[in-house]
Amino acid sequence: METSFALTGKGYVIIAADTTAARSIVKMKVDEDKIKVLGPHLLMAYSGEPGDTVQFAEYVERNIRLYQIRNTYSLRPSAAASWVRRSLAESLRSRHPYSVNLLLGGYDTASYDPHLYWIDYLGTISEVPFAAHGYGSYFALSLLDRYHNPEATLEEGLETLKRCIDEVTKRLVVSPGKYKVKVVDKDGVREVEI
Repeated sequence: METSFALTGKGYVIIAADTTAARSIVKMKVDEDKIKVLGPHLLMAYSGEPGDTVQFAEYVERNIRLYQIRNTYSLRPSAAASWVRRSLAESLRSRHPYSVNLLLGGYDTASYDPHLYWIDYLGTISEVPFAAHGYGSYFALSLLDRYHNPEATLEEGLETLKRCIDEVTKRLVVSPGKYKVKVVDKDGVREVEI
């Protein structure tokens, strides 16, 4: 029942994820932060099996941080997305694969462009202007297709995201109650209220 959305705009990426941690019919937490800050200009929203998601997100976070320590600079969003995809693909061929879907967004400080990557549990990757995972994606993708504007200001992007959240709340039988929203742009990562 997890839901996450992301979209790009003029110089930013917005990522939103619900805060509910549940398994089957049991709601375990309602304040889970499912968006991991991977670097000064890099975010990742994750969803999937509860044990896998947190473990894989921490693995990615620590390895990207290790790269930054060893090389004195951060991975660019495309390089980070490729590394995450390869890690998931290698995991898929092991005895204990991760069942994790990801939205990875970042701001490339070298080219001054926002990037958003949709990655699924099979290691499939695609750079996209907007994305969604989970049951909410059935309702949000059509809205994102209709209202997404790659030249939109941050306020307009947040308004589009709000439309998606309202639609999921109205239409999904077991809709999440709260969402955490984070933005990454030239100034770094910050949390915003919607």
